[in-house]
Amino acid sequence: MRAMTAILGLSLGLMELGACKIVPNPEPGSESAASQTDDDRMAAKAGEIYAAQLVPYVAQKAIELPTLTGALQGGFDAAGQAHGVRPQAEGSPWNFLLKGQGTVIEANRESRAATMALDTTGDNQADVTIQLGPVIKGTALRDAADFIVFTDYRDQIEFAKLARALNDRAHGAVKLPEGDLTGKTFRFEGAATLRTATDPILVVPTLLEAAP
Repeated sequence: MRAMTAILGLSLGLMELGACKIVPNPEPGSESAASQTDDDRMAAKAGEIYAAQLVPYVAQKAIELPTLTGALQGGFDAAGQAHGVRPQAEGSPWNFLLKGQGTVIEANRESRAATMALDTTGDNQADVTIQLGPVIKGTALRDAADFIVFTDYRDQIEFAKLARALNDRAHGAVKLPEGDLTGKTFRFEGAATLRTATDPILVVPTLLEAAP
């Protein structure tokens, strides 16, 4: 009788166990990178390096805008070799880290690819255009930083998404006053890509603030 009772109890226990669903309790931070999209991973990577590495790197390495414009008069590649960074691929553009100060002569804040043009020499002509976003063109922030290396990433698609994520970070960091900016003075630090010596200088800013 006791044996029958034990067998019955074991059977009921097994039935209850079979009806249960065992759910593992994952440890915090144990989520596999494989479950994230490329966009998620590159956004996270941009978050890791933007403020901690890229912003101080630009602040340390940026040259004054007149230094670049003067060097360009001596030859495009000579200016690039002296002041720029270029990927290894033949024919790649030069990327420059720049800083300066200028007066806003035109601002387009209605477009998603918002910009403002600065006169840095006092002749009422635009010398540099600051990309405000949210749509920011190019890969200058990524390519002007020599510590960001293509071979550290899976492929060109992932590398392109890193550039876009860095641009998104730059846009998110820009804080501008409301209203018309024309006539206001700003100082900037950031990156620009040039394919020829006569290209307009479009800067992706890592710093943009009203000058005192």
